[in-house]
Amino acid sequence: MKLVLPATLQEQITREAKAAYPLECCGLIEGAEEADSFCATLLHPARNLAAAVDRFELDPADHIAALKAARGRGHALIGCYHSHPDGHAAPSQADQRGAAQANFLWLIAATDGVQCRLATFSYRGGRFEEVELSAVGADWVTSSLNERN
Repeated sequence: MKLVLPATLQEQITREAKAAYPLECCGLIEGAEEADSFCATLLHPARNLAAAVDRFELDPADHIAALKAARGRGHALIGCYHSHPDGHAAPSQADQRGAAQANFLWLIAATDGVQCRLATFSYRGGRFEEVELSAVGADWVTSSLNERN
């Protein structure tokens, strides 16, 4: 399984993660599922309502607006994205506790405010499985579960 992520969307997530640092940014990924891949078409940045600096909680109003907009274009919300300031591009224990929807993508942007590393995971069977990232139109760095800074 893989996520096809256009360079413009990768750059948008990177900008958002760096701008939110040292807090977490968050949002939703619009797109479509095709056979063994997901194709991202648009990002829906969301307000982070979490009280803790190392958590994210999507604003429900932003979530509903993104869902309506995606459906209006014949797409779906295929995943969410958020940053891990000074963390790893891998699901945290908080992410594990917050995951519920099967086959939903979680894109994580680990940033120190300057550099940013992306990785994507699918939630299935009560656990996260890494998903290959396929960039369209850019050279950029991805991470794997085996890469720990």
